[in-house]
Amino acid sequence: MRSCGRTRVLFVCLGNSCRSPMAEAIAAHIGSDVMEVSSAGLAALGRVQTLTKLVLAKNGYPADGLQSKALKADDLEAADFIVSMTGRPDFALFQDARKVEDWNVEHPYGANVETYQRVFEDIESRVLLLVERIRESVAGDFTERKAREKGAVQR
Repeated sequence: MRSCGRTRVLFVCLGNSCRSPMAEAIAAHIGSDVMEVSSAGLAALGRVQTLTKLVLAKNGYPADGLQSKALKADDLEAADFIVSMTGRPDFALFQDARKVEDWNVEHPYGANVETYQRVFEDIESRVLLLVERIRESVAGDFTERKAREKGAVQR
């Protein structure tokens, strides 16, 4: 399920221009120890919005390297966990519902910088909780594995 000990998380929104690149940048910055992150869009615009990059930089998150990419079947297959910000809960494209979590996040496209900041703060708080959950899961896996190893040694 994990590659290199890290959970592969895919953030998906409509254009991969605002919300999912924000989530990718935040998660890559604060959760790279436990997460391998990427993002994609159902109908990728081909560019990350200037205000997305501006708000990320203003809040201390690097935005270099972010690209707007179209969602591919391989992306879905490779992901251990998918965060959907498409506004389409239970979207048929996500065949394994156990891997998907829907985040109802406001779409800032075309809005002002204040809206982008508000959306950023929402996404950042959600990503912080996700990273915490994954870290706890990894720690639980480690504890469980150590207990199994200890039991095998004592037998």
